[in-house]
Amino acid sequence: MTAANLIELWRGGLLESLHRGHAVVADANGIVEAWGDPGTVIFPRSSCKMIQALPLVESGAADRAGLGPEQLALACASHNGAQIHVGRVAHWLKGLGLDEPDLRCGSHLPNDPDERKRLICSDSEPCQLHNNCSGKHAGFLTLNQVLGGDADYVEIDHPVQKAVRSAFEETTGEEAAGWGVDGCSAPNFACSVAGLAQAMADFADPRPGLRGDAQRRLVQAMMAHPELVAGEGRACTEMMRALGGQGAVKTGAEAVFVGILPERGLGIALKITDGGTRGAEAAIAALLVHLGLLPEDAPVIRRHLTGPLTNWRGRVIGELRRSPGFPQ
Repeated sequence: MTAANLIELWRGGLLESLHRGHAVVADANGIVEAWGDPGTVIFPRSSCKMIQALPLVESGAADRAGLGPEQLALACASHNGAQIHVGRVAHWLKGLGLDEPDLRCGSHLPNDPDERKRLICSDSEPCQLHNNCSGKHAGFLTLNQVLGGDADYVEIDHPVQKAVRSAFEETTGEEAAGWGVDGCSAPNFACSVAGLAQAMADFADPRPGLRGDAQRRLVQAMMAHPELVAGEGRACTEMMRALGGQGAVKTGAEAVFVGILPERGLGIALKITDGGTRGAEAAIAALLVHLGLLPEDAPVIRRHLTGPLTNWRGRVIGELRRSPGFPQ
């Protein structure tokens, strides 16, 4: 099977752009619905951060370090680098007896406009705390204190990454199809879209035991603190707020998106083949409407899918549409 037509952009009565991709809804028994090819192998990128955080909780490292829901949400985050993110990660590292140089994620200007302006106007350089993955890396460092690995915890043969790979393969039900280096320098393991959806279903309907308890804690932390998982103006944060405890959603680079829906026992995974964020956000919005979790006229759905597209003068210039065959 090839990629399916998922989202269309229309302007002046003509189809201007088309976002194609693959999407899967799964439960504990397997695929419930699918579009495109469920077997397509992808890099989940940051959409799988809750899987990467599993060893942190399962190992007891999180409890040993006294981590609460805020830190667990940050461990799953691709945050904006606002003060609410940077300050909390800095405090977390201090509690471990560590500091910013112990991170291995690299630095970049934050997406948060206030923090970006503060840095630019003060002629200050961003640090690794501003990296959108600094919470995930603080989690890796916390786990490393229990595992006793060396300082370079992002290396593929490091005990931290071996633990992550095991959790990834067990939750997806697949042997990793390969691995690449993510933007934050950590390994990112490849799987099928169906495998990623299956992993999200595993988080949505966790089994009894240590792993299930860890999955439940991570999802609850994400739902309780959507502002820490992404930030103001971000689709992840806005959609989780609108869901009001019905589920968690998480984006990944190159147009990956996942959903964890505990009340329904469902997991969602999708990949837009052109790598465009617009298509991925519209597609996850369409699936949330299709599954009855958000209404068509919800502000977050209108923003990312059903509302008119306007230009800088506020003039309506086009619209996004679900392609025929994709959930209406």
